[in-house]
Amino acid sequence: MNADPARDRLVLLGSKGGPALRPGGPWPSSSLLKFGGRTIVVDCGLGVTRGLAETGVSLKALDLVFITHLHSDHLLELGPLIHTAWTAGLATPVTVFGPPGTGHYWQRFCQAMEFDIEIRIVDEGRPDIVDMVSIIEFGEGRVMDERGLKVLALRVDHPPVTDCFALRFEHAGQSIVFSADTAFFPPLADFAKGADILVHEAMLEDGIERLVAKTGNGARLREHLLASHSLAEEAGRIATDAGVRRLVLNHLIPADDPEIGEADWIAAVRKTWAGDLTIARDGLVVGLEHDPEK
Repeated sequence: MNADPARDRLVLLGSKGGPALRPGGPWPSSSLLKFGGRTIVVDCGLGVTRGLAETGVSLKALDLVFITHLHSDHLLELGPLIHTAWTAGLATPVTVFGPPGTGHYWQRFCQAMEFDIEIRIVDEGRPDIVDMVSIIEFGEGRVMDERGLKVLALRVDHPPVTDCFALRFEHAGQSIVFSADTAFFPPLADFAKGADILVHEAMLEDGIERLVAKTGNGARLREHLLASHSLAEEAGRIATDAGVRRLVLNHLIPADDPEIGEADWIAAVRKTWAGDLTIARDGLVVGLEHDPEK
């Protein structure tokens, strides 16, 4: 695949659902979207900074960041990503869009790093990182409309988190939708209608018992997973009802079970989805067609 750093593409930097890391396993949620001339990061789970660097995109090019909700596997590395880009020479503004509470996170991160930030400003002549970052908290509806890039948000069903939002990115006749974390939520099909790519979370019921046994909080974790996330078959149903061009299964639960492979995900989703399909893995690049008529 063409590695041209200017090429529009989606890169799945971290593909697992949940915050836990296990030896040899994938990393939590984060994606790079090169789209409409912008460098966009969607969610900042642990590992996002390293994942971005490995794509060949300069951290100094960081432009827009979107956080779907405040669970740690989507937020934990937001501060470190921006701070690391700053130490790498970031000198242009960064705008972070997130649900209510995102500004509080950023303020407290800067307070925690106050010594380092202040000494680097004085000792290395860096611009003040606080002045470079704008936090915009959003709800449902239009999030931004700038330079031909439009972003819309839909509140999805991820109890007990109420401020969790699917995102739709549109530019020049193309559209990419991220489901965020959600239980099966039929209104998402209308939100994703006709999208070129739907990135939808997915869970395999067969692996849940083994996952909760590894994690150690048993019944409560199982209850959360079943109430707050979508089975692969349900993701396929949303994609079919929406009439999208490609379904990307991401935020996989479980993502590091040796008894589950790509064929299992495919078999599950093919019960409800017959179209183009991608099963996420860390670092996977999904090309975006430049011609919306193709």
